[in-house]
Amino acid sequence: MAALTSFNPQSSSSCLYHKFHAAPLAYNMSPNIESSSCFTRRSSNRRKSTSICRGLTIQNAATKPAKSPAEEDWKTKRKVLLEKKVRSVEAKEALRLQNENNFVILDVRPEAEFKEGHPKGAINVQVYRLIKEWTAWDIARRAAFAFFGIFSGTEENPEFLQIVESKLSKDSKIIVACTAGGTTRPSQNLPEGQQSRSLIAAYLLVLNGYTNVYHLEGGIYNWFKAGLPVEAEE
Repeated sequence: MAALTSFNPQSSSSCLYHKFHAAPLAYNMSPNIESSSCFTRRSSNRRKSTSICRGLTIQNAATKPAKSPAEEDWKTKRKVLLEKKVRSVEAKEALRLQNENNFVILDVRPEAEFKEGHPKGAINVQVYRLIKEWTAWDIARRAAFAFFGIFSGTEENPEFLQIVESKLSKDSKIIVACTAGGTTRPSQNLPEGQQSRSLIAAYLLVLNGYTNVYHLEGGIYNWFKAGLPVEAEE
């Protein structure tokens, strides 16, 4: 029986039908392919299919890395934070704990924001940083950020825990802070609360053995708003 040739205009391999892919595609123009259109050739004996598009070879240039703990679903993170009894404290309570109970404020904002102004005595370990690498995946992410007008794309800081461990022991009393704070508390508009950099950082800390982790409700914004002690670096 002669081989059957079929054309499917909705096939993701068709050059007439384009879809957005998370991973970028590398296009290699090859003059040796003589097909006049994209088609799928099927063999009834071997049950194999081959996708060909005229003069066009498509190869996957980058694959998204496996999901990290910081990228876990917010419901998963929130459940762990509640199980580990990560308390949220207001700015004035955080200042009292800092002064009277030796709590350390861990500011996880980017270094540049920290230098502009931060709670007095706080230490900075950024949980996210500017994208540094130049792999195909990182280039694709930069392009995606730029497409939406965001030219300072960030990525998870792979050295976050290592740096924290060099500064704070596992039994240290820590209040994690970021710009806005987020919350684990449910509300009418946010039944699951709201994720933030500080809550992600708190989640990473409790996953890795830190036992006295609190969270600054309302973040550094509320600290500044309350007129509490602030310092800056030049």
